[in-house]
Amino acid sequence: MPRATNGPASRQRKNRMFKKTKGYFGGRKNLLRTAKETLMRAMAFQTRDRKVKKRTFRSLWIARIGIAARECGITYNALISGLKKAAIEIDRKMLADLAVHDMNAFKKIVETVKAA
Repeated sequence: MPRATNGPASRQRKNRMFKKTKGYFGGRKNLLRTAKETLMRAMAFQTRDRKVKKRTFRSLWIARIGIAARECGITYNALISGLKKAAIEIDRKMLADLAVHDMNAFKKIVETVKAA
């Protein structure tokens, strides 16, 4: 009787990994050791970059708000502190969206901040 190994399970494991490394360059997509190393590295970057994405978007929103605020004759810093004093609870994401898509609404917010 031939020696039974865990062939089907290990093939499934390899195929699952090779499916994830599809599109990689050279041996990184079809050689077991290099594909595994590359995949581990990619997964580490993926985990890290989920956090970095949040930081990047926040800085983008701040830049957009700052530019729109300058057009309305107020600094970013004065706008944010004025929002707190006027008890307007609107986050930077929504402010940036208003600054880009609905400038009239943004100007009204700035006017209420200047009044406060």
